[in-house]
Amino acid sequence: MSPVRIAAVGDVHLGTDARGWYRPSLDGIEERADVLLLAGDLTRHGTLEEGRVVVDEFRDLPVPVVAVLGNHDYHSDVQREIASMLRDAGITVLMNDSVVVKANGTRLGIVGGKGFGGGFAGKCASEFGEREIKDFVGHTKRIATEWREALKNVVADRRIVLSHYSPVKDTLLGEPPEIYPFLGSYLLAEAVDAVGADLIIHGHAHAGVEKGLTPGGIRVRNVALPVLKRAYAVYLLHEEDEEAEPEYARESVGAY
Repeated sequence: MSPVRIAAVGDVHLGTDARGWYRPSLDGIEERADVLLLAGDLTRHGTLEEGRVVVDEFRDLPVPVVAVLGNHDYHSDVQREIASMLRDAGITVLMNDSVVVKANGTRLGIVGGKGFGGGFAGKCASEFGEREIKDFVGHTKRIATEWREALKNVVADRRIVLSHYSPVKDTLLGEPPEIYPFLGSYLLAEAVDAVGADLIIHGHAHAGVEKGLTPGGIRVRNVALPVLKRAYAVYLLHEEDEEAEPEYARESVGAY
């Protein structure tokens, strides 16, 4: 089976003054990648005007585009309208569900959604005490359960999980430890490890690092634009070499 080439970036934070800024860096993407994944925080403040900029920058590309929204995209409470605009432009938006795309002759199953916080083993919130804390943790538990079911049910040759929040603390190195509970949750990794996947992509941690690993040994990549410092990264899924190092696109974008 030929390698599958996964282009990915998150946290592009496009504002209304960014129209036309990102698109040139995507020229020729079909020569380097089979699919483009967007790991949330596509806008700055989650407004419809910013959503239209995102649509114009990522629509009608020659490869399938699959996205999740991030916390910034929820800020103005019009996340469903933004998702609808993206879908109308042919961009798949995952909300704790899955899609299968054809990628270099492979059925690539992509599962995911925004994700959420809660912290990591030994330093995490639990469903105890005030209703607000129980709701906070319960929200992440519900998402993790939906991911687990989506991974079980997706029929594909390879499986990737796409998230905004991080499933591991490895990729948060460089962020203040005090905010780890607001950057991700171990429950997300636990759900993916229980079923299995080839790769997990996330964003959200601007000051983090790119590479991590779940306790079950699944590769995790933080593709936040401030971490990548390039328009997108390209990761290869090899049938015969699961630990192959990623290959990067050479395109760069202006300072963010």
